[in-house]
Amino acid sequence: MLLFIQILATMFIAEMGDKTQLLLVAMSSRYKLRHIVLGSAAAILALNALAVGAGALVSQFIPDYLIKLIAALAFLYFAWSQLRQEGEEEEAAGSQSAHPILAVFGTFFLAELGDKTQLTAIAFAASEGLQNALTVWLACSAGLFAADLIGMLAGYLLLNKLPEGFLGRLAFVIFAVFGVTTLLEGCTLLLGEGAGAWAITAAVAVLFALLCVWTWRRCRSRAGETS
Repeated sequence: MLLFIQILATMFIAEMGDKTQLLLVAMSSRYKLRHIVLGSAAAILALNALAVGAGALVSQFIPDYLIKLIAALAFLYFAWSQLRQEGEEEEAAGSQSAHPILAVFGTFFLAELGDKTQLTAIAFAASEGLQNALTVWLACSAGLFAADLIGMLAGYLLLNKLPEGFLGRLAFVIFAVFGVTTLLEGCTLLLGEGAGAWAITAAVAVLFALLCVWTWRRCRSRAGETS
């Protein structure tokens, strides 16, 4: 029991202020609470299972830069999708993913894969041995979920108190910033420190900004035609 509490507290503290907490705040403007709870819980269990059971092996077969690049594309897509929903209020209700739990699972999984909390889980599993693998897995999952639950609840509290549309715009900014910074991390891992990674990131950021401007103007134009 002492080991369980120690690991749970360590994971809880490690996750506080992490990017996945902010992502859950952002996702509260897109998905229902039950979808976020189920999707993030499934992702947490899967991530910690990888960390405790085969995290070290996975890192050998899947390059870190590929994980970062996939995550960056996912973040940028969600930012663009959020912008489109904000501009097309009448279509927003029907544009939500047909599988919201899977969408939350995929986003959370990519965001947390290779993060410090998963590395912490790997370290605990290595030090405590196979005989304590179940305890490490459950404690890591409980600590991570408890911290992220704060992000979920904060998102829904903000949704009820802030002006209409504010949380949606905040979600766009959060996803866009994480998308660009994660892309830079991936390019740096692939190309090394230097101008190349920055140039590619800047080019993608400019193209993404142009796409967002075009999407927003198109939505506004449609709104004007229907009003």
